[in-house]
Amino acid sequence: MTVRRTVFGRPLRGVAFDVAVAALVVLVSLAAAVSQPGGWAATAVGLGMAVALLFRRTHPSAVTVAVAALALIQVIARWGPLVYDVAVLIALYSVVKYGRRLRDGVLAGAVAAVGVLLAAAQTPNVIQWWVTALWYALVTGAVWLVALNVRTRRLYVLSLEERATTLEREREAESRAAVAEERTRIARELHDVVAHSMAVMIVQADGARFMLDRDPAQARTAVKVVADTGRQALEEMRRLVGVLRDAGPAGSDGADGLAVAADPEHRRLALAELPDLLARFDDAGLHVRSTVTGAPPALPPGLELTVYRVVQEALTNALKHAGVGAGVEVVLSYTAEAVVVRVVDDGRGRPLVSPAPSGGHGLLGMRERVTVYDGSLTAGPRLTGGWQVEVRLPLPSEPATEVIAA
Repeated sequence: MTVRRTVFGRPLRGVAFDVAVAALVVLVSLAAAVSQPGGWAATAVGLGMAVALLFRRTHPSAVTVAVAALALIQVIARWGPLVYDVAVLIALYSVVKYGRRLRDGVLAGAVAAVGVLLAAAQTPNVIQWWVTALWYALVTGAVWLVALNVRTRRLYVLSLEERATTLEREREAESRAAVAEERTRIARELHDVVAHSMAVMIVQADGARFMLDRDPAQARTAVKVVADTGRQALEEMRRLVGVLRDAGPAGSDGADGLAVAADPEHRRLALAELPDLLARFDDAGLHVRSTVTGAPPALPPGLELTVYRVVQEALTNALKHAGVGAGVEVVLSYTAEAVVVRVVDDGRGRPLVSPAPSGGHGLLGMRERVTVYDGSLTAGPRLTGGWQVEVRLPLPSEPATEVIAA
């Protein structure tokens, strides 16, 4: 990170430059004491201009007024244009460039034009008056136009910086909104998983209570199912709290949650439904090939849901961006330590006529889901064309327990 040094709230480099300019005016003012008309009185005018120029960035209008007043004194005293009158041009440049309003620069230009006429009036004849006036007008006009150009570029750069800052804030707000939306969706889905576990625990506990005297062995099995299901539900709740920890106060599911709970056809998505999902995308125009390596273990419901959603989102992105007719390979690899999901498309499809709108948060949502289970996600273009998504989800230390119906 670059550290900018300041003096009295101003950048050190700018202060040093202004001091150097003022020092130069002081030197030529001292020279005026011995070589120019006016002597030490003219030198005092030059020193006043030099001191005023120290504040040309912070108070350009006031500096211009002060320098113009000193120049008027010089004209009234008929000392003629002196070397330190370059301070007038510097003040004019400063008010045009740094002034809050452009009309201050326009007014300063008008005053400078009057000053040109007054300075040229000290010449002895008409021809020299025209030559002097034209020369002063050209120099003053050039300085004013250069300052106007620099002011325009400066304001343009400031507007670009402000726009970039605004866009960055908007992107951050959109990302936070997307993360919050995805976390809400995850919370509702995990709510279904945990609610299912609680229902199983209640049923098994009631069954164990009634079978305790009649069949102690089956009662013990039911109690074990209660314990295993409770551990699994507790783990799901821990992950849920971890996801929502940074999201602020959690809101209630409200009417949507009640509608989901009351819908008798609502069921959780599992790996057994992946073939139907692949078939739907195949019907939509993707050439989907699926490969499964390793023996699928018993997975926690939340982990199954994550695998399902990752495959669904990756295929949706392939349909949007690779297009109809693209070839997609879905590979599920099961090992003793993890589940690896790999979705690869060749990018050779036909663009959709009316592609579905995308907010650009698909990968962000997948990453949020994968992070819930301490997994990793890599996505990016392939050298041979197309896009690849690979997700690795570590398996829990204890396999999920099969539920015994009561």
